[in-house]
Amino acid sequence: MTLTRIETFTTPDIGFVRVTDTDGNTGWGQVSTYHADITCTVLHRQVAPWMLARDLADLDDALDFVTEREHKFPGSYLRRAMAGVDTAIWDLRAKLAGVPVATLIGGSPGKIRAYASSMKRDITPEDEAARFQRLAGDHGFTAFKMRAGAEVGRNTDEWPGRTEAIIPAMRAALPDADLLIDANSCYSPDRAIEVGRMLEGEGFCHFEEPCPYWELEQTKQVTDTLSIDVTGGEQDCDLPTWQRMIDMRAVDIVQPDICYLGGIARTLRVCRMAEAANLPVTPHCANLSMVTLFTMHLLRAIPNAGKYLEFSIEGADYYPWQQDLFVASPYAIEDGHATVTDTPGWGVEISPDWLARAAYAVSER
Repeated sequence: MTLTRIETFTTPDIGFVRVTDTDGNTGWGQVSTYHADITCTVLHRQVAPWMLARDLADLDDALDFVTEREHKFPGSYLRRAMAGVDTAIWDLRAKLAGVPVATLIGGSPGKIRAYASSMKRDITPEDEAARFQRLAGDHGFTAFKMRAGAEVGRNTDEWPGRTEAIIPAMRAALPDADLLIDANSCYSPDRAIEVGRMLEGEGFCHFEEPCPYWELEQTKQVTDTLSIDVTGGEQDCDLPTWQRMIDMRAVDIVQPDICYLGGIARTLRVCRMAEAANLPVTPHCANLSMVTLFTMHLLRAIPNAGKYLEFSIEGADYYPWQQDLFVASPYAIEDGHATVTDTPGWGVEISPDWLARAAYAVSER
């Protein structure tokens, strides 16, 4: 397979990518959300020149070639841009094969247990508990994640006492549920361990990114001290860093984000690293653009899939830009599960109206 055209359709928040091969076949993917317009500029300037007209039979090698040619730019924007081309190629490949991407990468369509993922810190424990209870009743969720501390908060809380209040409030409201919590790099190791002891006392099962994510030794100190599963990795896009994180067992569960990391092929490499170390993979996918769909297919295929799919519960008030992206939404939760259908490719059609409003750019051979 070789590509003759790479097109992007973007707003500041979302960037969709369409690739076309020499036979005129097309596939759709997405760069990472947030500053997607900048990411699409990076794509056309620093990714497309190396991917167009190149033999893509070995996609890992092609993506490594991009990394090597752009070796002076080892950071996040390049990986976020690579993800757009990678995910579009997987869609194209799967459509040509007449199967979902999940099947193409070794799995099958079917159901995946989801956890209801709250993104809010400006919500009281009482209001958070009430909306979780509604979701349990309306959609059958049996697992829920809330937020602790302030985001990269240097040991401060969103307001004093919120964390100490929300932990018991969630258990009281949901006595039989799996409870997860995300600190978003808030704590020093000592404070993280203190919070972790509270979580263990209330039967929580997942403590995400307790320390600044780049401080792997700090996170490992928490992991080695607590019995609750300590998790992390969503921000990491460098494969050697992933290997180091896994080798030192800095976390109990790894959480790559497909779009932050550079696409499906690179994420599969991290999954194999984790599998070799007997670590489960519960990816980060915190909005309802295509990243959650990518993650659904991945979890249906890897042997070390974690217990759940992250499923954002935030609507237009929090994510106005994730509205009306698709002709028909691929996201429906029934009995606490999402479903990968047997439709070839990603199984979704992007809204023509949305595409017509987006900024357009093209790179061609």
